Amino acid sequence: MRRLNRSSRAARLLKLICIVSMTAPLLTGCWDRLEIDERGVVLGIGIDVAPPKEKREESLVTTLDPKQPRTNKPLVRITVQIAVPGRIPLGPGEGGGGGNAGAAKTVWIIDVVGRTIDDAVSNLQQQISAPLFFGHLRIIVVSEEYARSGLQNINDYFHRNSEIRRTTWMVISKGKAKAIMQASPELERVPSLYLQSSMDQAVRMGKLPNVFLGVFWSAVSKKGQEAYLPYVVMKKKNNIQIAGLAYFREDRIVGTTKPLEIAILMAIKNMNPAGYQTFAPIRGMGAAVYTATHRKSKIEAELRNGIPHFKIHVEIEGNIREKTDEGFTIDPNTIAKIQRDIESFNEKSSNELIKMTQKEGADIFGFGEYIRAYKWGYWNSRVKTKEKWQEIYKDITFEVDTRVHVRRVGMKAV
Repeated sequence: MRRLNRSSRAARLLKLICIVSMTAPLLTGCWDRLEIDERGVVLGIGIDVAPPKEKREESLVTTLDPKQPRTNKPLVRITVQIAVPGRIPLGPGEGGGGGNAGAAKTVWIIDVVGRTIDDAVSNLQQQISAPLFFGHLRIIVVSEEYARSGLQNINDYFHRNSEIRRTTWMVISKGKAKAIMQASPELERVPSLYLQSSMDQAVRMGKLPNVFLGVFWSAVSKKGQEAYLPYVVMKKKNNIQIAGLAYFREDRIVGTTKPLEIAILMAIKNMNPAGYQTFAPIRGMGAAVYTATHRKSKIEAELRNGIPHFKIHVEIEGNIREKTDEGFTIDPNTIAKIQRDIESFNEKSSNELIKMTQKEGADIFGFGEYIRAYKWGYWNSRVKTKEKWQEIYKDITFEVDTRVHVRRVGMKAV
């Protein structure tokens, strides 16, 4: 009996040890915790070219010799917005704007110089006690000047950083990115969140393609397509305007579009909703304002004499919002004239936009991906590489056919 009791006790003890050893790891989930106010939470980053004379501002954090190593890239200046702990508005009652004073209370703006993005971040970390955290990064603003020298360093650094979300926005600024980082819009106490909200709302309103960071990286890696990013400009009183799209050849900017050309691109690429409006002049009667609401497009690829040819069919639905002259009525004949005028305008604008990108070999429409998908024999024998398609794209032919439908003509008080 004693032996049985001893063996049962040993079995129970063994079971208890097994249970404790299995549950113990589950109790250590917070052993490496780091409180949010112990982190330097980066909300926005601005990236500019730093003139050579500003090299004296560089901190010798990663090297002891200021003349080494030598690189053929310009110095980079990064301007960051770091959240001030406890001062970010969390509820609707705290979300109002506060001008420059409000922004100063919620974010700390600091800028440093470095030879690369990683070097600049290292110099920045040397000036901040808390470890930098990029998990809440909302927007990256790159100056056009810097982007024309290539985004390879930026793509490499942020792509390798596991904290960076692919839904982060990256935009190109016409002027200095530092000026946009220092702007303090009246509608939001946190400038970075205002910029992110502006991009998100533009997508919902049909003013901008949903081209966040992950989509941009995907386009850069494709063999038959080039990338594009929102192009913004600083206006008076800290207003940020979406001034078009900046389009790339590989990782370098080669051109920019006008705001209305965003609608042309989105129509060709079958992106919805449609949110732009245009004037439709009516001969001898003034003009009517037409607002697009929905688009539908189809692209057909074929080979003509060994050269890719594309047929682009676009259908646009929308409403007549207003007319500039009360001297004419909106009747079926007038509506037919408006539809023909907008069809002609869209076809002409589409041709001009495609030809503009052809000059730079920048296929932002993804025509090359249609060749890879539907004419793979031609691609495998004649193209093969992205560099070859960039040259072939300059010589492709295309035709655009547009159909416009007016669904509503508004109301008139009797």
